Amino acid sequence: MDIKCTEKELFVFKKIAHAAEELGVPAYVIGGFVRDKLLGRPTKDADIVCVGDGIQLAHKVAERFHPKPAVSFFKNFGTAQIKLRHFYEEHPGEVDHSHLTGENGKQDEQPAAEAPGEEPAHVQEKSALEIEFVGARKESYRYHSRNPEVVPGTLKDDQDRRDFTINAMAISLNAADYGKLIDPFNGLLDLEKKIIQTPLDPGQTFSDDPLRMMRAVRFASQLHFTIAPATFQSIKDHAERIRIISQERITEELNKILLSAKPSIGLDLLYQSGLLHIIFPQLVDLAGAEYIDGLGHKDNFYHTLQVVDNIARHTNDLWLRWAALLHDIGKPATKKFEKGHGWTFHGHEVVGGRMVPRLFTKLKLPQNEKLRFVRKLVELHLRPISLTKENITDSAIRRLLFDAGDDIDALMMLCEADITSKNKQKVIRFLENFELVRHRLKEVEEKDRIRNWQPPITGEIIMDIFGLPPCKMVGDLKNAIREAILDGEIDNTYDAAYDFMMKKAAESGLQVVKKNAAGK
Repeated sequence: MDIKCTEKELFVFKKIAHAAEELGVPAYVIGGFVRDKLLGRPTKDADIVCVGDGIQLAHKVAERFHPKPAVSFFKNFGTAQIKLRHFYEEHPGEVDHSHLTGENGKQDEQPAAEAPGEEPAHVQEKSALEIEFVGARKESYRYHSRNPEVVPGTLKDDQDRRDFTINAMAISLNAADYGKLIDPFNGLLDLEKKIIQTPLDPGQTFSDDPLRMMRAVRFASQLHFTIAPATFQSIKDHAERIRIISQERITEELNKILLSAKPSIGLDLLYQSGLLHIIFPQLVDLAGAEYIDGLGHKDNFYHTLQVVDNIARHTNDLWLRWAALLHDIGKPATKKFEKGHGWTFHGHEVVGGRMVPRLFTKLKLPQNEKLRFVRKLVELHLRPISLTKENITDSAIRRLLFDAGDDIDALMMLCEADITSKNKQKVIRFLENFELVRHRLKEVEEKDRIRNWQPPITGEIIMDIFGLPPCKMVGDLKNAIREAILDGEIDNTYDAAYDFMMKKAAESGLQVVKKNAAGK
């Protein structure tokens, strides 16, 4: 394997090397940057470890760029970070040498016109190279905390404390051996064999920092690597230690697993290791198939993993992947065996929808439109299936469009991903039926424009005409109008809705106190 850096990256490393030499501190590129470059994966951050003061080195490096980037540093942790704006462009391997004038103190990074602040923050972040600096250190841990006691150390000490062999490799930035790969634990060989294992005893590694167990699973999922047997056994042995890790850090790793190309790899490893039983027992409840009188049901856990993988093949949307993960979460609570019929899960979509807010709270996931999106898809995921039958009315299509709104396409994607039968003919038939549903949805939408629609008579209009305060009667009238339009009983027009409202109001004994704009 070769390390293939872009010209810009090499240019930056030269600056770091010169700054480190000026300070008299050995410096190395270490960790994920080295791993990803060896694998040919894109990376936009680099960790620099020096045998000395990392914050001082960061300031010295920053001085070599014009405009000078800000240095963010954390004195308590001895770390510092600089971001080189506009570092990555459409063709990151190409370098405009007109503004790279070397070490003579003149402009040597970007033209002055590219100073930070001229573009929105999200644009700057996408094009930035983030470099973190830290002094080499050795660590010791107390049993009930993952926060280590840190003292200065050598490069070897720093490599010893790394989580996995593939993350312990370093590249020298020192004049005597510039560019040399320093690989004390044969991480390069593990990369070639696609193996994840710890540099030192895995029991000690995971006991010291239990989050590393989640990271092992995440790397296996992201890289399609295998966790070494002894390392995986140690994860099983120390799974309970994950309880000392904050929920935010656990969920961060869970999200990264969900965002991997094939999330089922990581989710299954979490299950097999016992970690999932601790961090997400509701998902574990889906596992297994029960048989009575020879009648069984599918293993809903592995079905769910298939659905998540199906979604992952089509979108990187984290929240649609969460909807796939939770779409059947209500099945264990609704599972029943009906004599002569078999297993049923009636209402599991409703129960599952109610579980979503509690799960999002427990997992420290957003309590905003992301939650509402996931809950909506869980609650609606069976609706399109019912529309695959013959002679479905426009009313049923209208209701789905109204309830799903702008999320109808995401819902249809989830429903198609939910087809996991091994019977190929059955899959083809289901997909053809869903294509018919899509066609009907398009037809009704073009005709009625019902997506994100609101009835032409608002609550304010009702209160104004009948002189009512906000009350149940106002809501009842508004709902009656909406249902009549969705059912096709009246046209989706103001006049038709007004006439219908007056009829309903008369039945309830309501009197008009103010005529509408049309003089009615």
